[in-house]
Amino acid sequence: MTAKDSRSKYFLFIISAALFLMLATRSSFLYVFNNWDDANSYFSMGKALFNGKIPYREVFDQKGMYLYFLYGLAYLVSHTSFLGVYLIEVVAGSLDILGFYKILRLYVSEKVSAILSPLSFLFLIVSKSFWWGGSAEELCLPLYIFALYILVKYFKTDYSERSMDLKSVFCAGLLAGIVANIKFTGLGFFFAWMMLSFISFLVHKKFLKGIEACFVFLLGMFIPFVPWIIYFVIKNSLYYWYYGYIYINVFLYPNTSDGGIYTFIYNEAKILYWLILDNLIYFIPVIIGLFFWVFGKKQKILSRFAIPILFVFTFLGIFAGGRTLPYYSLPLSVFLIFGFAFLGSVIEVFLSGNHREKSLFIAAYIICNIAGMALIYLLSMNVQFLSQKEDDYFLFRFRDEVLQKEDPTLLNIGCLDAGLYTLTDIVPSCRWFQTQTLDIPEKENNPYYEQDRYVREALTDFVLARDTYPEHIFDNYSLIDKAEYSYSGYDFTYYLFEKIK
Repeated sequence: MTAKDSRSKYFLFIISAALFLMLATRSSFLYVFNNWDDANSYFSMGKALFNGKIPYREVFDQKGMYLYFLYGLAYLVSHTSFLGVYLIEVVAGSLDILGFYKILRLYVSEKVSAILSPLSFLFLIVSKSFWWGGSAEELCLPLYIFALYILVKYFKTDYSERSMDLKSVFCAGLLAGIVANIKFTGLGFFFAWMMLSFISFLVHKKFLKGIEACFVFLLGMFIPFVPWIIYFVIKNSLYYWYYGYIYINVFLYPNTSDGGIYTFIYNEAKILYWLILDNLIYFIPVIIGLFFWVFGKKQKILSRFAIPILFVFTFLGIFAGGRTLPYYSLPLSVFLIFGFAFLGSVIEVFLSGNHREKSLFIAAYIICNIAGMALIYLLSMNVQFLSQKEDDYFLFRFRDEVLQKEDPTLLNIGCLDAGLYTLTDIVPSCRWFQTQTLDIPEKENNPYYEQDRYVREALTDFVLARDTYPEHIFDNYSLIDKAEYSYSGYDFTYYLFEKIK
């Protein structure tokens, strides 16, 4: 493949990602607003970061710094919409397709790979676990996919001859370090990745080289931490970084039971069962692909079971803590590429001897993209919101009421970030600018105590509350608006309070 052909394919991948995500994510300009509370929380954190606030110390959320940095870049594109998030999703989606293409090229021709790689991405984004768009899991996908490519390429082409090269180990470590600074539950994937690599060194009787590889991996993993170590040292806030990102997620957020190993296995099996039922659109190719890998010809033992091991550790890394939300399982979707590799090998049997393959490529690519758009329109859970206008969202009415005051301040209580910070372009002034489901015993770190103090002392001009509010709020605030809102099968009532002049 020439350099010109490569550039052409990369351009086509960007076009496919942009078209598919234009319909599939509610960050797209076709949607009036992405009012997913998680995405708005990330947006507020990124905005605060780029306005000089120190994450975890002055504004709090539970994810990692590269996620907030990316959302901060999105904020620079548009202060009050998700256009910047959509563009970042397009970049990530283009990398997903490119990574899928590189894996498929290990099995089938470049033209079949170029057609199937966008379709692989399509199956991923129409699933329930894609959710509303802009999740931490979605932005981690290119990192998983390229690490998967490194491992698959090694086991398919080099495992029988040599152990993993240290350059590849180092690159995988870099990818792991970035994931660790976005959402570290994804590290189960990379633990298995390094374990399999280390075993490959043992198989080739290079124990000391294997130990060296482990340190090389850790070195690569450490490098993405360096900018944030420097940042938090300069800000004298290393402890807050540890407390907010590590301590709370490890010790306060998990929801595990003490039922023993059998109860644990049963619960994990039940989670996997429901995940498969909820996301059949990508679990069918995942299951087919795992069988395709395990029962493929001319494989040694470690190679044959490498991908199933990787899948299991990825699943456990995400769900061993006991908490489940629909979008948590999105990283598992990367394994669908092996199902498409099997499909590609079948297609190639029928294409063999067809000398018009080259002339049919562009037509097939266009048809697949049009069919993909139609499939998104039929299957994506987000398409139903395409017809909604600003008048359908109470947040736009609340926005207009808040912006009647010059340089307003806001506190969001009773729920995660509802999106009013985004629409009003308000930088949070309270560390606990939203209410999270955290049981923090220390008074100085307790979000409910701090939010209550802000209300009692009337430290913000406006308070947005969901469903409930403290009775003493009327000592300093008056209720100026309320709205009923329903989504995902839940009914809520939102209240907007303004400080009494």
